[in-house]
Amino acid sequence: MTTIASSIRPTGVGATVVRRTRLRLTARGRRVLAALAAVPVAAAIALAALGGGSAIATDSAGAPAGSFAEITVMPGDSLWSIAQEVAPAADPRDVVDAIARLNALESSSVAAGQRLAIPAEYAPAG
Repeated sequence: MTTIASSIRPTGVGATVVRRTRLRLTARGRRVLAALAAVPVAAAIALAALGGGSAIATDSAGAPAGSFAEITVMPGDSLWSIAQEVAPAADPRDVVDAIARLNALESSSVAAGQRLAIPAEYAPAG
């Protein structure tokens, strides 16, 4: 009986066979990679929420004395009419803005009887 010996050799002298394997990622592996990618994002959001939007509070007394005068809003008054009354030579838009900032008004509506601070530069004389 004859024996046939077979040996598979790579082509070329001393060549080695390199087999390429394809990376296969399981569902569990995808979840792990997604979690690893989400950790820095979650940490950034947590840091922004904890320290980013806090209000600054001080123990200062507020605006210095003499930097504003007070008036009482009369029935039918608006910020625009008050601005025209206290500073007829100035642009009413600038005066309305200054009054709103000084009084920390969220809107331009005012109510009769409300006390408003008027910046000293626009305060009526007397």
